[in-house]
Amino acid sequence: MAHSIDKSPYFNDEHYAYWKNRLMFFIKAKDIHLWDIIEDGPFVPTKSKLEWNTNDRKKMELNYKALHIIFCALGPDEYARVSSCESAKEVWEKLELIHEGTNDVKEAKIGLLNLEYEKFKMEPNECWDIVCTSRHSGIIKQ
Repeated sequence: MAHSIDKSPYFNDEHYAYWKNRLMFFIKAKDIHLWDIIEDGPFVPTKSKLEWNTNDRKKMELNYKALHIIFCALGPDEYARVSSCESAKEVWEKLELIHEGTNDVKEAKIGLLNLEYEKFKMEPNECWDIVCTSRHSGIIKQ
């Protein structure tokens, strides 16, 4: 399946790590400042809206542009989970938490996968191709 370089990758609760990486590069390619907003958070003006200059408005727009790209890349179920977020950083972090878990959860998963990998062995009467393509690949992909 071909992917357009002008359309953000679509996500609806499958292959999160793949989608996350592709969307990160998509956003960086559009405008590296958008990625800065996702990593660092939105610009917070110190003046009232009536006192904003052109530069203040452009900085405020970055958060909304980043939100727009992320929201357009989400299916209805995923959108519903994060639609109440007000910043692109908040959306990104919430999606990470939902799909990757906390750092403790990530470390526990890695520990279990390492153990499963270390205990991995070929069963008697098992074909090598099957071992490599299904069981071994299944551990690696996780």
